[in-house]
Parts: sequence; structure tokens; C-alpha cells
Amino acid sequence: MPDRKMFWRIVRRLFIAQRGRLLVILLALGAGAALTAALLNLQVDAKSRLTTEFRVFGTNVVVAPRETNASSAAPTMDELVAKQVREFPAPPHTSATSNLYLVADVSSAASRSSVKAVIAGKRVIVSSQRVIIELQGVARTTASVAPSTGEQGENLAPCFVGFKAAQQLHLQSGDRMVLQNAGREEACRAAPMPAQGDEADSQIQIALDAAQRLANLPGRISLIELSVAGTPPEIRSYIASLAQNIPGADVHGLRQFTDAETKIYNRISGLLTATTILVLALTALCVMAAMTNVAMERKNDVGLMKAIGGATRRVLRLFLAEAALLGLAGGLIGAASGILLSIWLGKTVFGVAARPRLIVYPVSVALTILVAIISAYPLRRLASVSPASVFRGEA
Repeated sequence: MPDRKMFWRIVRRLFIAQRGRLLVILLALGAGAALTAALLNLQVDAKSRLTTEFRVFGTNVVVAPRETNASSAAPTMDELVAKQVREFPAPPHTSATSNLYLVADVSSAASRSSVKAVIAGKRVIVSSQRVIIELQGVARTTASVAPSTGEQGENLAPCFVGFKAAQQLHLQSGDRMVLQNAGREEACRAAPMPAQGDEADSQIQIALDAAQRLANLPGRISLIELSVAGTPPEIRSYIASLAQNIPGADVHGLRQFTDAETKIYNRISGLLTATTILVLALTALCVMAAMTNVAMERKNDVGLMKAIGGATRRVLRLFLAEAALLGLAGGLIGAASGILLSIWLGKTVFGVAARPRLIVYPVSVALTILVAIISAYPLRRLASVSPASVFRGEA
């Protein structure tokens, strides 16, 4: 116990003796910790951000009929497959929609004649709270909307009309539309949608039940679209498990989304990792240069310690403890500043503030302590100091 008290007392004295030089080392470690924490927080946040942002684009997994018919009719599958998908364990924030596609004649009061259009019957079968599609700053929900009352007192469900289809039919919000196919007819109220830049711009989306009645295909669907959150390996694992659970359907992913997500994240992650390593290396070199000067100035102190019976191992332990404490102080202060820096960088560079990730803080502090201890390597030169040469003034 007395030795331990003396050990920490000497460590405190070491901090007081050369405050200016140690402050420079502390600033170097703090700056390195700040940059390391900022880069690591951006890297960890990028993985979550990319996964979330790519899900905004919608479908990345499709469940389609496996059989292909020789007839002109498009293949369909039983709606029981949707029940299997709904009951299958899925990653968090996964959404799925049953779809039935057909071509029907569409007419309205604003159009002089009927026009052929693609009708997409949709029903949400898996949803994390609400299924929301965000595109070009516009948010809409695909959940059912309260039906409106027509001029003759009829209750008409809304049908979401794509941007191009609405222009072709000269539709306004609330216009009555009539969908006809092989003598069957469905009426609805137009709800024009903003331009999305995909095939939905030319489609008219209605409830799945109405589409099944219009196509005379009760209990049948064309395919199931899923938006699965997660990393590419997690999505591939989910696809394999779902395909094994539903052998009668073709389960596959849309590679253009998963591959693009993988490439973008690998590039961002590689760049941030390389920059982090460079920052840590430069921090170690700066601290090592300062530690070299510290070692030169402490030869007399080490000689005196050895002369009064101090072991070389115990003397080096003093300086390593000093370096570790400097790394701890620089890491605690710098890592907190770095996380705040990453939030500002994310908002300035990417337009979205990075979320602080708790795992980054202890990792950054630990890396800073490790760099400080490694940078104390020049202090090993003090082990070769001879007390006699110090007292003769030869050291």
C-alpha cells in the first residue's frame, strides 16, 4: 500500500513538472481522438443510413409464381402464399404487399373515350406500423383511405392514379373513374399521385379485392413485393430461408438494389477506415516526437530513481501510466468532441445529421489509450540510463 501511494504520487508530480509539454501531447491525443470518433461515427451511421435510404426506393425482394403458362394469360398464384409470407419471421421494419396486375379500359367524365391502362391491385400484408413511401420529399401512405360519396350517393373507394396516367386521362382529384374488363366494371374516385420516375407513373392502383373482381381471379395474386431492411448478407439469408419455406413460389431479390448498396457502403467504409488509420498513425508520430523530448529531459530523474533503489521495470511503469492517463484524458475529451463533429459533418456534407452511436465512444477512447502507450516507446531509452553517468554529468 505505501508503494502504491508513492507510485501515484510520483505520477502526479510528473504531470506537474512538465505541464507545457504534456499539454501539447494531450492536445495531439485529443485531436486524434476527435477525428477518430467522428470518422467511426460516420462509418457506423452510414451502414444504418444506407440500409434505411435504400428501403425508401421500395421493393428489394419479390415472391412470384414459379409456373409459366403457355397461354397469353399472365401466371398467378394462390393468395395463401401471402399468408405464408406474413407468418414467416421477418427482420424489423419489413413491409410486404400483395399485387395483382391486369390491363383494363379506363374512362372518366373528363376523358372522351376509354383508355387502356395497367391496373395494380394492392394489399398490405406485412407492415411495421405504417407502410410509407418517401420520394422527392413527398410522403404518402398505401393504407386504405376513407371512401368518398359520389353525386348519386354511391360510396367510392379511392384509386391512386400515376402521374402519366392522370395526365393522359385529364384527371383531377376526386373525379369519378370507371374501370372495365371483359364486361366487369369497378368505379372509384381518382387520387392523382406525384411523379415517381418509375412504372407506377403509368399505373392505377386500387384495392386488391376490386382488382380480383375486375380480373375475375378471386383469391389469386400476381406477385408479392417486399421491402426488407438489413445488410445485403442479412437480406440474402432471409431470401434463402423464405424460399425454403415457400417451395411453390419463386423468391428472389432485386440485385440492382442489394449490389448497389454493398458497393456504396464498401467504398464509404474503406475510405473512412483508411482515413481513421492515417489519423491514428499521424497522432502516434506527433506524440512519439514529444515523448522523445520528454525522455531526453528526464534522464536525471531516472538516474536519481535508480540510485535510491528504484527498479528499471518500476520506473518504466511510471511513464507508461503517465502515457495511459494522457490517452484516457485525451480520449474522453476528444471522443465527445468527435461525435459532435460527426453530427455537424453529416449535416453539412451529406445533408443529414449523423446519429451519435454509443459504441463509437468507448472504441475511440480505447484506441487513443493504445496510441498513447505505443507512442511512449521512446521512454524505453530511459531503461539504459546509468546513475553513475548521470551524476558525473555524462548522460
